Amino acid sequence: MGSVTRTKLMSIMALCAMIGLLLMPILVAIPALAGDGGAPAADAKKEGGEAKIEKGKDVYYKTEGIVSGPPAPKTTDGEKDYPRYNFESRVLLWFANQQHLYYGSFVLAVPIFCMVIEFMGVVTKDKAMAKRYDQLAYDFIKISLTAYSLTAILGGILIFTFLTLYPAFFQYLSGIFRPVMHIYALMFVAESGTLYIYYYGWDKMKEGFLKWIHLSMSVVLNVIGTILMFLANSWIGFMMSPAGVDEQGRYLGNIWHVIHTALWNPLNLHRILGNMAFGGGVVAAYAAYRFLSAKTDEERAHYDWMGYIAMALGVAFLIPLPFAGYWLMREVYAYRQQMGITLMGGLLAWLFIIQATMIGILFLSTNYYLWQALGRMRGAEKYQRYIKYLVFLLTCGYLVFITPHTIVMTPAELKAMGGQQHPVLGNYGVMSAKNGGINVIITTTVLSFVWYMRGNKVSTVSWAKFGNIFMGCFFFFAYLNIIMLAVYGYYIPANVRVGLSVPQVATTLSCLFFMFALNSVMMKGAKQMGPIEWGKISARSQYALIMLATAFTWMMGLMGYIRSSVRLFWHVNEIMRDNSPWAYTHTVGFAANMISANVLFFWISIMFVFWLGALAAKKAPVEAKAAVPGRATAPAVGH
Repeated sequence: MGSVTRTKLMSIMALCAMIGLLLMPILVAIPALAGDGGAPAADAKKEGGEAKIEKGKDVYYKTEGIVSGPPAPKTTDGEKDYPRYNFESRVLLWFANQQHLYYGSFVLAVPIFCMVIEFMGVVTKDKAMAKRYDQLAYDFIKISLTAYSLTAILGGILIFTFLTLYPAFFQYLSGIFRPVMHIYALMFVAESGTLYIYYYGWDKMKEGFLKWIHLSMSVVLNVIGTILMFLANSWIGFMMSPAGVDEQGRYLGNIWHVIHTALWNPLNLHRILGNMAFGGGVVAAYAAYRFLSAKTDEERAHYDWMGYIAMALGVAFLIPLPFAGYWLMREVYAYRQQMGITLMGGLLAWLFIIQATMIGILFLSTNYYLWQALGRMRGAEKYQRYIKYLVFLLTCGYLVFITPHTIVMTPAELKAMGGQQHPVLGNYGVMSAKNGGINVIITTTVLSFVWYMRGNKVSTVSWAKFGNIFMGCFFFFAYLNIIMLAVYGYYIPANVRVGLSVPQVATTLSCLFFMFALNSVMMKGAKQMGPIEWGKISARSQYALIMLATAFTWMMGLMGYIRSSVRLFWHVNEIMRDNSPWAYTHTVGFAANMISANVLFFWISIMFVFWLGALAAKKAPVEAKAAVPGRATAPAVGH
């Protein structure tokens, strides 16, 4: 008993020491974070006379601060400010940045999934289920380990690309963020160490109190990863909506103002939801790849279950993602109305039609997978006849969602038509209708999930009939409310029409939370018609998962391009002008080709990561593990 207590005590001390070391960079940097630019004042006093301190006015917060840095450089097109190869420098930087973002998003999301799944395994009382969850979490983190190394390599390539091709801009940006640059580097080192300890210590810390220590390490790992993402987002936010500097771009001594720009909070929410959805999609694609290449029923059962869990986690973050996007666009409009017009109604407007197309593909793929997954459950046949109605709703919502308000035209076509508004199309594509379309799609996806959750179950609660009628009426009136508001938007002014998004979103979220909660209560203690036969699913469903992941990847590339392009010819919006030969907005066709090339390269490289994971699995010792429900006891890959 004494040795067990000593082990617990040493484990707690080790965890506390590790957390202390991880937090030390932040504690050391607190004076810099809270500083008010005292260095210039000290330098001024050295002259012996009265100190002459220059002050500037913050371009966003409108507060005064002591000038603590040089102005933004006025670059010129030449080898000094824009060294180049015989190729467009912006395209090289675009490629390096996008690949780093893809892998960074993936390695941020997967440890969060591992933390959730490992926690489910720790708290469950069913030992077989606990072992299954533990193996699944291990499989997830194993995939991300190789990807983490590639992320670090791509990060190094990105920095060298900045230093080589855009030295003046990178020097200015790193000078502004100098107080937190070392924090970012040290946090990255801390994340690397925590990740490797977390992975290689899995078997040594798999039971008892040590398992809780191991789970705590996953929390620490994710906190570090989230801080890193927030810091990286602050650079993007500063470039789009600078703060903490004066009109000349001089740093005013308050690093918090530089970080906490107008768009930082919505960017953080949008990026974390997008990263989680993307990570779930990539892991689901890995499971689909392993399912399609599996040689035994036991392997197919395991990877079918893994694909479903990853898909469900990804879609759970996909559903609120459009709402986070609306918040981000609202803040863009609030910061600079012209930026919002450029995004939604001007130069970049047609990119949002492409975005709507990709969002529709995401939800269509998700619903198709869920309908195919009903085939692995006995008793789910009763829902098959209703799928055609869901297809109708999804198709109508999708067509409304992708309908543009204006079309791309040449000057001659504009003149012949007599203006920007098309005589037919100009009557459609208003925002309330588009909001209605996407909310119908999301509500239908929620309904598909509800059907899947009760596929092989029959409710045994005394009020089951009333509950089913109530759920049916709730969904019916939800659809009715969303559609009526979408139609009503055509009869009111545009400034009033924008407000219709609030009741539409509230209706959709009510279906999401209330209907899931009600369905869970109704299915508690339900009679099962039969077990879920994992592995008994069509190959088409796995291609749907791959399509889901590919659409996620393409849409991430698109949104990155939109965020960068809205700055037009500025490195830092209205502060530092881009005077390179490439300070123009590419055509939609070129952007689409570039995004597709990035997506293709990412998936070729991630297939290499998948192959390494499969190779390691083949060489690992085999040990018995709990069977997937509905299957016989099966051997599984060991750690």
